Amino acid sequence: MSAGPGPVLPDLKRPARGKPGPRLVTVTATRRISPNMIRLTLSGPDLADVRPNCEGANCKIMLPAEGQGRDDFARQLKDGPRPTVRTYTVRYWRPEVLEVDVDFVDHGDGGPASAFANRAQVGDFCGFAGPGPVKLSEFAADWYLVAADMSALPVAAATLEAMPRDARGVAIFEVTHPDDRQQIDAPEGIEQRWLIHPDPHRASPAQEEAIRGLDWFEGRVQTCIAGESGVIKALRAYLHQDRGIDRADTYISGYWKIGLVEDQHQIEKRSENA
Repeated sequence: MSAGPGPVLPDLKRPARGKPGPRLVTVTATRRISPNMIRLTLSGPDLADVRPNCEGANCKIMLPAEGQGRDDFARQLKDGPRPTVRTYTVRYWRPEVLEVDVDFVDHGDGGPASAFANRAQVGDFCGFAGPGPVKLSEFAADWYLVAADMSALPVAAATLEAMPRDARGVAIFEVTHPDDRQQIDAPEGIEQRWLIHPDPHRASPAQEEAIRGLDWFEGRVQTCIAGESGVIKALRAYLHQDRGIDRADTYISGYWKIGLVEDQHQIEKRSENA
């Protein structure tokens, strides 16, 4: 089915003022960290301007066409046209060796980024842009509420690992398989709950039910919540309307939507926010 005309995209030759253009990076390691998650390590000298402590920030991964040569792709990054782009999260950044880790949910060949991650080998290449701002950079709450599906595990994990060691709260994760649970260096005061939803393309009420059933702590709460847009819409209404949480204290974002590819989802998000 045709997706229709795509959004108007920026010219790669003219990055926004103050932002670096796309960087050509090389795959230096690939590892399956769980049954449904692949981690690629990307490196290159052009990453020297990436700021420290950017774990959890969005980045753009620009994908070469199958069979495209490195020199041709480098020219495309510089001059256009824009290659296929997908949004991901910086999981780890090691500035001393100019390496960034990006985690990909494995959809097989069902999406261009998943297909790239599945076949990636050391020496392969792609484009990298960003990162953007960290989602929760100041921790000033009495407690924290974190929730994520597989797509948002990297931002949730990075946020938990950046928290003060005396932080308390609840983190709720929904993953596809029990073995998709990850070891996260969260503060001891953060209770981690893992939910299993074997079919992510079927809507799940589990996260919303878990959050509605929480024993609410006293005091100010900050949130880091991301995942499928239908779940996010329901949680946003609950937190803002029913619980009356200040919007400034809630990072809550739809990262994908059942039935839509990323370009379609981004168009829908922009129309909703217009």
